[in-house]
Amino acid sequence: MPVFWLSDTSLQFPPPELASSDGVLATGGDLSPERLLTAYGQGIFPWFNPGEPIFWWSPDPRFVLFPSELKVARSMRPYFNQQKFGVTADQQFGQVIRNCQKPRAGQGHGTWITESMVEAYCRLHDLGFAHSVEVWENGHLVGGLYGIALGKCFFGESMFTRVSNASKFGFISMVKKLEQLGFNLIDCQQQTGHLASLGARAIPRADFLQLLKENKEEKTMSGNWGKLFSETSSQEK
Repeated sequence: MPVFWLSDTSLQFPPPELASSDGVLATGGDLSPERLLTAYGQGIFPWFNPGEPIFWWSPDPRFVLFPSELKVARSMRPYFNQQKFGVTADQQFGQVIRNCQKPRAGQGHGTWITESMVEAYCRLHDLGFAHSVEVWENGHLVGGLYGIALGKCFFGESMFTRVSNASKFGFISMVKKLEQLGFNLIDCQQQTGHLASLGARAIPRADFLQLLKENKEEKTMSGNWGKLFSETSSQEK
């Protein structure tokens, strides 16, 4: 399949089904809020390295988590029984994405979260579409994740941890809360063993796109999610 070049003046994307075998669909365009929201609504996301043009992806199969299929390992139960961490939402979006931007151990010095990506998702956060989950221990930010919410779908982007199991604690807490709010799907994009252990699985892209089509009828919970965990969590824990 060819890789399509996006117009600078149009937000239109080629059909996701035309992506290459490794998931690349198009290149070019920009990271404006309008283009990003259009992309996510069609099952497309940006992913590229510093110095490269923007590449847009729609892999097949797609790795997702249905909230009702969340798996909480027995080893995690003491963390929740003891409420080892505090969890908040949309309190430190900038810090979360900056921590996600830092290279992981064994990753070298590079990162796919470029400065243009940071700026773009911070704009989406300011507009109420991108959200962060923060994990706290003794007043310190020790883990977190961020992504985009459209309708009843949450499109996860990245997570980080500074303390063992902190990001997993935040992810589990978020999935449970979003399930209570009627969310149907967590998009994990690419398969990882970490997410698979939490219940995520691969589904055909065609099925994923059908779910997104149905999701267009759902109302987006935009705005600041600061009260999402207010009843159960605090930075003081």
